[in-house]
Amino acid sequence: RGAADCARRAPRAFSRVRAASASARDAGATWTRPSWDVRVLFDGDCPLCVREVNFLRAQDGGRGKLDLVDIASETYDPAANRGVDFETAMSTIHGITNEGEVITGVPVFERAYAAVGLGWVYAFTKVPALSRAATALYDFWAERRLAVTGRPTMREVMRLREQREAAGGRTACAAATNADAAGSERT
Repeated sequence: RGAADCARRAPRAFSRVRAASASARDAGATWTRPSWDVRVLFDGDCPLCVREVNFLRAQDGGRGKLDLVDIASETYDPAANRGVDFETAMSTIHGITNEGEVITGVPVFERAYAAVGLGWVYAFTKVPALSRAATALYDFWAERRLAVTGRPTMREVMRLREQREAAGGRTACAAATNADAAGSERT
């Protein structure tokens, strides 16, 4: 990618989220019960995901009921998140209960909203037919969210992530900018 392409890219919409909390760094085989109710693994490059996370953070009001982890962060660590790797986390929303159970889909939203005192929002999912409908609707959205939000395909997202990891965590744009700078110094 050239510097012009990188210049067109918008800065990340969300940067104040930790890649993993210190309380879960040791979350390998042994699970130490954390103070939060649920950890939500979210895609910090998804504008709609970020909007919902910002809403939940505001509802939490600093009480620490939620632990919000940006899977798109270059410091995201699957080992600190019960082994949930980036590609798996990108397929559907994932959460981790304070008991260490990995949950996916609508139950993540149920737990997150309940943790911030808004459990009534997802109370309809107690009705089996409505729960199935909510799951089908969310799964439909999850399969299409990259395209709906104007992002590249999952294959391209993974390719770019692999390039970033190969470049020592630098983005392709940062690597291109460094290469451009090195080339101009030689001339």
